[in-house]
Amino acid sequence: MELKAIQDVLVDLNIDGWLLCDFHNRDPIAYSVLGLDFGKFTSRRWFYFIPAEGDPVRLVHRVEPTKLDGLPGSKTAYLAWTELHEELRRMLGPAPRRIAMQYSPLNNIPYVSLVDAGTVELVRGFGHEVVSSADLVQLFEAVISEQGYQSHLEASRLIYRIKDEAFDQVRIALRDGKLLTEFDLQRFIVRRFGEERLTCMDEFPIVGVNDHPANPHFEPTPSNTRLIRKGDTLLIDLWAKLDEPDAIFADITWCGFVGSDPPAEYVKIFEIARDARNAAVSFVRKRFAEGRPCYGWEVDDACRKVVKDAGYGQYFIHRTGHSIGENVHGNGVHIDNLETKEERRLIPGICFSVEPGIYLPEKMAVRTEVDVFITLRGEVVVAGEEQNELIRIEA
Repeated sequence: MELKAIQDVLVDLNIDGWLLCDFHNRDPIAYSVLGLDFGKFTSRRWFYFIPAEGDPVRLVHRVEPTKLDGLPGSKTAYLAWTELHEELRRMLGPAPRRIAMQYSPLNNIPYVSLVDAGTVELVRGFGHEVVSSADLVQLFEAVISEQGYQSHLEASRLIYRIKDEAFDQVRIALRDGKLLTEFDLQRFIVRRFGEERLTCMDEFPIVGVNDHPANPHFEPTPSNTRLIRKGDTLLIDLWAKLDEPDAIFADITWCGFVGSDPPAEYVKIFEIARDARNAAVSFVRKRFAEGRPCYGWEVDDACRKVVKDAGYGQYFIHRTGHSIGENVHGNGVHIDNLETKEERRLIPGICFSVEPGIYLPEKMAVRTEVDVFITLRGEVVVAGEEQNELIRIEA
């Protein structure tokens, strides 16, 4: 835990303290920030308060008195719930104070909104203002180290190779007259992950033809899979990270056509999505080049405008992108002004996807996805090749 760094940020944000707490392993963010083992069962409530100034305070139950041992600060143990309330009031200090918790107003950032309403009510009942810890979480949970970034680049290099091999599998099947299903191709990708010592943490790639990927989270199974045939549109979305501690995911989506002459509408919607993707990345680059703040909702707007102006806004049915970290959907800023209004800033050290899509029900779908990393120098870098044309898959 970076205590001094946390306290410096609390002062900068005019927040009096950060209250981290848990019960029955509900808040993995708290464990990660404090460097605790999330795998150890927690049967009693614990609280850890980091004030903007002064020493932290630990509050644990007498049944689990060593739960927060190893963390700095004084320790108090409670038994009855009345003691818990009394000690929690004491540890937070005189009201009113601004207390950060894993809370998000209106649940706008659900990845961070982990504290139950009753605990928020309890703290407010002491006369304090509860504010969101979202900016703190991004700084101390989502900023990626140089080692993590290098692992992201290596994972990206490998999944781009596997993406090419997957499209080649379709080409080979056509050439040899063999049957190949969406599920077969997904299993090929997963097998290659294992051979390259990658993991997708049992969240498996999307392989879909024609209208199947019009469901953005379509997953082929033995019961719903289709043969991949000449004349099909094809979407492949694959994500993985190195199978080692602290590794960072890579996540890409590419589209192709089984044949040489894709339908005009398919080409059109792919090019619209491509232009929207490029608009989003260009917007971020321009903001950082100018030294101006850049917020997740603004990037979503820049991307979505391209799709709306082309007349397909109603078919772009998800946010533009998500935070990427040790989980494929991380705890940093998302690129979103649709599902939520993401008001966090993009900051150096974070990684996120840009993945506009157009989904035409019962017909076809496209999505084009790249991963963007902002270096500590404020450079906006895309890992790997950016798809600019549909892949034509011919025997």
